Amino acid sequence: MSSRNIEPYPFKFETEEVTNPGSHSDLRSEVTLTLKNVRGRIPSLQASRLRGLWLEGYKDPQKILAFPCSYDGLSSRLVEEAGFPIVFMSGFNVASAFGLPDTGYVAMQEMCDKIQEVVRQVSVPVMADGDTGYGSPMNVKRTVESFAKAGAAGIMIEDQTWPKRCGHTKGKSVVSREEAFARIRAACDARDEGQDIFILARTDALVVGWEEAMARAAEFKRLGVDAIFVEALPDRAAMRRCVEEVDMPMLANIIEGGKTENLSAKELAELGFSAVSYPWTLVAAKLKSIRDTLESLKRSLTVGPPEMILSYDEVVEGVGFKKYWELEEKYKYSE
Repeated sequence: MSSRNIEPYPFKFETEEVTNPGSHSDLRSEVTLTLKNVRGRIPSLQASRLRGLWLEGYKDPQKILAFPCSYDGLSSRLVEEAGFPIVFMSGFNVASAFGLPDTGYVAMQEMCDKIQEVVRQVSVPVMADGDTGYGSPMNVKRTVESFAKAGAAGIMIEDQTWPKRCGHTKGKSVVSREEAFARIRAACDARDEGQDIFILARTDALVVGWEEAMARAAEFKRLGVDAIFVEALPDRAAMRRCVEEVDMPMLANIIEGGKTENLSAKELAELGFSAVSYPWTLVAAKLKSIRDTLESLKRSLTVGPPEMILSYDEVVEGVGFKKYWELEEKYKYSE
């Protein structure tokens, strides 16, 4: 590893990865694993672990599951290396990796491909944005099943109309209550009848009004979701009221300069949120760092060599060459 300083993750969680203690033996062995917080017919190690992390953060003012959103294998690996306990692939972030806005361009199979790309790079649970489920309730069910098979430990399903869009941008609207409830019922059925996966239900119904958003959240809760996300809560008072009325694990969503008051994760924990996501952060960092670097490169073209951003060794290590070379040495053979 490089010598850079890594800030410790500020919240302590007890939920740990479940592994086979005899996995390095050259003999077959019987292993009994105890999984907590299982909901699906077919248990999932990562879904169980993810659910445990959310439940730990539930109404514990001393901790919250705080994480930036990522968009590909490398960004997700860096999130884990920085000490964050989960990876969340938001639609906004993944769309940005295609050079697109979060307006429904990215399809289900493209998300499944990205999930597989990411789960190969990290050991922490991976959540992924399922948007509206890409069609009817039957499509929602298939989306949840497909994300689980691709390796996602959790999925978010929302009640926007299609094409959906980032919840902090203009022009969004929601489907009827009945359609929203059918989507979430299908999502929960996919989990309960198949491979376990954590289900986060999102509503953007604050565009209609407070009572509509709370009615939808209450029904999502009754239908059996694992957590709820009410998008674009404006301020501390609304956040506190929402947490009290919904009364189950909830996600806060902080977009720098967006519609929601930018509180610290510690303050959000004290308000009762289980988790907080930061979808804007890595995309903004990518935009700024690449633009700044391109301008610096242009300035250097007529005066000298370009600025060294990272050392050669840091780049080699960062993209995975050192691990590859270790494997190359391990599996070396003679002709």
